Amino acid sequence: MNLLHTLLLGVALVTGTLAHAQQYPAKPIRLVVPFPAGGATDIFARAVSQKLGEKLGTTVIVDNKPGAGGTIGSDLAAKAPADGYTLLLSTTSTHSIAPSFGARLPYDAVADFTPIAHVGNAPSIMLVPNTSPARTVKEWVEYARKNPGKLNYASSGNGTVVHLGSEYFKAQAGLFLVHIPYRGTALAIPDLVSGKVDMLLDSLPSGLPHVKQGRLRALGITSLKRSPLLPELPAISESVPGYESVTWFGVYGPKGLPADIVAKVNAGLNQALAEADVKDRLAQLGIEPAGGTPQQFATMVARDRAKWKKIIDDRKLTLE
Repeated sequence: MNLLHTLLLGVALVTGTLAHAQQYPAKPIRLVVPFPAGGATDIFARAVSQKLGEKLGTTVIVDNKPGAGGTIGSDLAAKAPADGYTLLLSTTSTHSIAPSFGARLPYDAVADFTPIAHVGNAPSIMLVPNTSPARTVKEWVEYARKNPGKLNYASSGNGTVVHLGSEYFKAQAGLFLVHIPYRGTALAIPDLVSGKVDMLLDSLPSGLPHVKQGRLRALGITSLKRSPLLPELPAISESVPGYESVTWFGVYGPKGLPADIVAKVNAGLNQALAEADVKDRLAQLGIEPAGGTPQQFATMVARDRAKWKKIIDDRKLTLE
């Protein structure tokens, strides 16, 4: 009787799992973006969400939950039910840099999430007001050195990749700049245009439109090599040797997300990123699509976190 009971229970579990896999998704999926609308993470989310929804047979709704350098939205996603209907579009800021500071986060960047897929990478561009006396990175560095403590830079919040990338730039160039944190780079743009802010390392997708519209001036790009999208724009490393700061984007679910849901969303993301129209759209934004398995994503993040922790420790950077 016990053996029969055990067999029946096993059959029920297998049947339930298969039914679960076949039913998902049975309603719209919320993709939490922990930064404001108009920023690079939001732009990326909107570029792929519709196609992902098509692949999964549902609607993917982008839900912006900005604040605390991406921490508020990330925490919301971490504490959501592990049913696949709340996912997080994470970045270098939320899962590589913030944990590397040893900050008291309301979530554990590893234990409280289920990795699904690495979806893209984007460099940033160094933006300055049109009224800036500098027209090259070298000129801006020289100008900043002559005015120590008088120039400032904006970021998308303490502990974000914009903050750390800027601090790394300061260290590599030997500058004294004042940090002005915002709740997202999109919110810093008006002050940069008006000249209240002297410099911003904004992600290429969100910063480029302002350059094309003539509102801001771009001096350099944070990738080691020039971007095919802006071949005339020098890499910052051409003036500040060794400097590099690139943002990755990835999708997580809450901890305990069932393997069948992980596999389904991962497949949908990889299929969406392989579509010609998505690839073209991302190329126009200056984003390189990624893809791959959940394990490859987890390994990449661990490697990136170690890189930023070394920079933080070597430069004795703090969130103060």
